[in-house]
Amino acid sequence: MEHNHSHTGNHNVINFEKAIKTGIILNFIYICVEFIFGLISNSMALITDAGHNFSDVISLLLAWASMWMIKKNSTRKFTYGYKKGSILIALINAALLMFALGVISFEAVKRLYLANEVGGQTIIIVASAGIVINGITTLLFLKGRKNDLNIKGVFLHMLTDTLVSFAVVVSGILILATGYMWIDPLISLVVVIVILISTWNLLKDAIKLSVDAVPSHIEFDEVYNYLKNIESVTDVHDLHIWAMSTSQNALTVHLVVDKSIALEGFIRNINDDLKKKFNISHSTIQTESGNDCCLENNCR
Repeated sequence: MEHNHSHTGNHNVINFEKAIKTGIILNFIYICVEFIFGLISNSMALITDAGHNFSDVISLLLAWASMWMIKKNSTRKFTYGYKKGSILIALINAALLMFALGVISFEAVKRLYLANEVGGQTIIIVASAGIVINGITTLLFLKGRKNDLNIKGVFLHMLTDTLVSFAVVVSGILILATGYMWIDPLISLVVVIVILISTWNLLKDAIKLSVDAVPSHIEFDEVYNYLKNIESVTDVHDLHIWAMSTSQNALTVHLVVDKSIALEGFIRNINDDLKKKFNISHSTIQTESGNDCCLENNCR
């Protein structure tokens, strides 16, 4: 029996630390400005939104902690390092985003009934600044959202705030033109529904990864068929695929092979293909002859 481990993915983790630091600085400055102008204009809406935007800073800090965990070396007690902690952070991030959407929904419904007076041009100007700040921060994480759940969580946080700020500007203009106060909360609720769809998928992915489900972007049958169709492989069993972190995937499998093949180059080529085709950076492949094949706990 031969065993082989591939760790080729460790050096390819997308590094968004600079983007996270930039996002923290921009958003903290905006929160201070929004809070100050909220006091000046006597706008509870701006003050409340400043409190909500603080959750974005928390989300960015959590994503930063996730980057640290992924890069942390393994120890004798934590043989995989702290990579799995990044999945826990993704779960917290998703829950935090759901909570933020709940707060926005509650405020919007309350305003539908109370029809509070909108604070006028000051709110529109500050919200316009929010579109710029949150929009820039959103773009910083546009590329990485497909490769890491925590980056996706930050992206959704910032996208939510960008759309909410845009909704405030649009509703402010419409309210000034028509005098209808219900426009503001109605647009906010539409934005919440749009973001809720993506957030729900984020939460589901985080929960699945936390219980070692196959990552959503990897098709189990495609991996199985690839391994089964390799020349000299006569059977595949005990195939397991899971996430080590929010950006690194692992695989273990037993391959029944012809005894005549040169195992070293054979396994190395499989490891390379798993990385290139399926983004599986840590693979453990055990080879055996037909007589060694395990008869129980098979995973097709």
